[in-house]
Amino acid sequence: MAVRQASVRRRVQDLQSRVVTLRADVAVLNEQIEVLDEEVESLRVRAMVSETPLAIKEHAEASRHAELAHKARDIAAQQISELEIERDELLDDVALEVG
Repeated sequence: MAVRQASVRRRVQDLQSRVVTLRADVAVLNEQIEVLDEEVESLRVRAMVSETPLAIKEHAEASRHAELAHKARDIAAQQISELEIERDELLDDVALEVG
């Protein structure tokens, strides 16, 4: 039983470490998204006003970059949720074994 608890403890620590890392990644992505969204809006206005192919292309490229950042953040947030569920299930199992 002590071996199992040590194994579970290591797994919980690993999961928590991954959660912390992903939360830091999400924080960075949120900052990047804020900047990218502002750039997209600025380029959107520029493309509307100038109506040049270059301005339209710049807006489209910025929009794609912002969309990718949003997707990356959403994936990281989903991974955090999954890791937290796995961690909580392990802790519940240990509590049942001890209790």
